[in-house]
Amino acid sequence: MNDTPKKGWFSRLTEGLSRSSKQMTEQVVATFVKEPLTEKALEGLEEHLLESDLGPAATDRIVARFRDLRFGAGANELEVREALAEAVAAELVNHEARYEPLNGARPFVTLFVGVNGSGKTTTLGKIASDLTGQGAKVMIVACDTFRAAAREQLKVWAERAGATFESRRDGADPAGLAFDAYTRARAEGYDVVLIDTAGRLQNKQALMDELLKIVRVLKKIDPEAPHETLLVLDATVGRNALAQEQIFGRTAYVSGLVMTKLDGTARGGVLVPVAQASDAPIKLIGVGEGVDDLQPFDARAFSRSLVGLED
Repeated sequence: MNDTPKKGWFSRLTEGLSRSSKQMTEQVVATFVKEPLTEKALEGLEEHLLESDLGPAATDRIVARFRDLRFGAGANELEVREALAEAVAAELVNHEARYEPLNGARPFVTLFVGVNGSGKTTTLGKIASDLTGQGAKVMIVACDTFRAAAREQLKVWAERAGATFESRRDGADPAGLAFDAYTRARAEGYDVVLIDTAGRLQNKQALMDELLKIVRVLKKIDPEAPHETLLVLDATVGRNALAQEQIFGRTAYVSGLVMTKLDGTARGGVLVPVAQASDAPIKLIGVGEGVDDLQPFDARAFSRSLVGLED
């Protein structure tokens, strides 16, 4: 993705995270502004952080950090929000990385994995639009050959982005399609290949076998392919996102996380335990439906927006 978000992104991020911000900070700020720091106030902080899905480990560290700060009776709202933002950022700063498909192999192959409904197809479409806007030659490959609706949605995104679209009939072999599409992309000088995959969890083993078969056939063409595997997670499912990360993260060789729909939840803090549980860093976050509402993850900007501060 473009590493220089257009003006207004931080405002949109803060607005998108407003429900989470209200959930996390209103009572915390009120408590610490009204009275000196007490154990009762710290217990309240712990409760609100847990309700925001930050997870017990991060919550314990943030509460300990606040205990060390020793706010006095004169603490103001901005001071408390700044301290909370710094504490959350400290939990995330080692879990951020960049998705840079134009700085690697040609064509750069990205595999998108995640459960149906996570925003996977939309995320792929937004990335395609961003890349073609930068002048890249992009191919979109619909390897969820079991859902006609997914293929139709991808086709619309491809047309909108000006990208080439590759698909097969219902029930066709996804790995065979991936192999043929990648072969064509290499022969015709494409810059990026974006591969959508199925997300049915009714039979987890069959799904993982299918994903691993796609990976194997891509490696027959280039041992380094896929060059990126992005796991797309829906923030609105809360801590269930942790379970999804565990299902896909270790089996599908995930190299980066994408957290979508942060504007649709009051528990955007779930990004913290997901990031800390994963071997892969967070690379992109989404807070809206527009193409520009998917942007590189920045731990500091996210943390400030999460507590209601604009950058």
